[in-house]
Amino acid sequence: MNEIKFNNLGLKDSLLKSITDLGFEKPSQIQAEAIPVAIQGYDLIGQAQTGTGKTAAFGCGIINHITKNDGLRAIILAPTRELAIQVNDELKRLSKYDDLSVLPIYGGDSIVNQIRALKRNVNIVVGTPGRVLDHIKRGTIKLDGIKFLVLDEADEMLNMGFIDDLEDIIKQLPSERQTLLFSATMPDQIRKLAKRYMKPDAKQISIKKTSMTVSTISQSFFEISHKTRFEALCRVLDYDTPASAIIFCRTKKGVDELVEGMQSRGYIVEGMHGDMSQAHRLRTLRKFKEGSLNYLIATDVAARGIDVEGITHVINYDLPQDVESYVHRIGRTGRANREGIAYSLVSPKEFSMLKQIKSVTKSDITRKAIPTVNDIFDNKSKSILEDVTNTITDSDYSKFIPVAKELVEKFDSIEIIAALIKNKFNDELLETYTNDVLEAPKSEDIRLFLSIGRRDGINPKTLVNFIKDTARIKASSIGDIDILENFSFVNISPDVKDKILDKCIGVKLNKRKVNIEVANKKRR
Repeated sequence: MNEIKFNNLGLKDSLLKSITDLGFEKPSQIQAEAIPVAIQGYDLIGQAQTGTGKTAAFGCGIINHITKNDGLRAIILAPTRELAIQVNDELKRLSKYDDLSVLPIYGGDSIVNQIRALKRNVNIVVGTPGRVLDHIKRGTIKLDGIKFLVLDEADEMLNMGFIDDLEDIIKQLPSERQTLLFSATMPDQIRKLAKRYMKPDAKQISIKKTSMTVSTISQSFFEISHKTRFEALCRVLDYDTPASAIIFCRTKKGVDELVEGMQSRGYIVEGMHGDMSQAHRLRTLRKFKEGSLNYLIATDVAARGIDVEGITHVINYDLPQDVESYVHRIGRTGRANREGIAYSLVSPKEFSMLKQIKSVTKSDITRKAIPTVNDIFDNKSKSILEDVTNTITDSDYSKFIPVAKELVEKFDSIEIIAALIKNKFNDELLETYTNDVLEAPKSEDIRLFLSIGRRDGINPKTLVNFIKDTARIKASSIGDIDILENFSFVNISPDVKDKILDKCIGVKLNKRKVNIEVANKKRR
């Protein structure tokens, strides 16, 4: 088993500290193989599936070699604004202690604001090819100091028609640079691009494609806000009352905080992570296997190798950083032909990761409503009724009859039964809730960017008809429309976003393929 840790890869202390804060305990395979090559300065061709941790693979190699006083040193090209934002956010977290300035650049956002930001000391630009090329032509991105170029999801950039833009950008970069190309597949045009613009001694790393199927497990998610995450978990547990569940947190600190919070409310739970001694972890695992713990809270690495029969639920308190970790997590339920349930608590900021998980695993991950207090009461009432019915039918309760007769002599029988049920209900309901319905995250219209505009001969009516007919949604789900010369913006209801992105991207309207992305901000 590969036991390589991040501190074995030659990374500087500030970067290792950021990695520790993020809760990464062990590099993924692409990270373990690519980071040392990148640090040594070789050009790199990395073939690996989406969701395997490629951002940290190239990000660590770059951050390890630059400081905040260096100026612009790296350009990272991504096929979509959504991915550019995702990469930008992760690089900011990785470079926290180096205080690097990372700037996302993409179409649909104010170019004036981008120009203003570029005049400050930016170290890394993450952008879509079209907008980056626009800035290069304007002279607002200076290329003379570029030491690193990353092509992320190169095959997707090819599919979206960016190959000419890529070549235009690469031709203008300094020849003495390091080029890192990552792609899930390697079509001929990408191979030719690599051969033409990368050094002859470029290293190639190919990560074997692993199965990402999880078809035997029922998967659902609950949309939550960050401040209601803990209460949402308690409500789900009180409603489902899992016999045995693993709850995953992204960080060791997260495990400790969740254990403390749940224990303070009476849940029988303990945690496992890499800072705990081996003896402590084995003791906790033994208790979980024996059934003296209902819930085990763990990080991905600490849960590695756990094989416990009868786990009914896996709950992602935090979504993991990559798709492979999600598959490994939920695979701990639904074993031996038993039914398994996987829940994820997802805040609005985590929806891009959820979409990636759905896409790569081809899973139907359905939205569920967070249980109300009345839902929990009704469910527990049914359970208590079933328990009492089974006791009357199957058990010998004769020794309790004298106590029952004594109570009946003093009180009404209905009142006695209600009091006993109340006691049992209070014993089982560990959390006291102040509101019946948990506050949902604020749901505002989502702003979509479409790569077609007036020059393509469209108007609001044709755009509405295209979206509603292709995605099979109601016209009432479509709001304000702004049609500009080369592109358009459309406001939509959040509940139809996935349908539109799944069904409309790449479909032709007026003989032109349409690219659609979520806009970062609504343009006023």
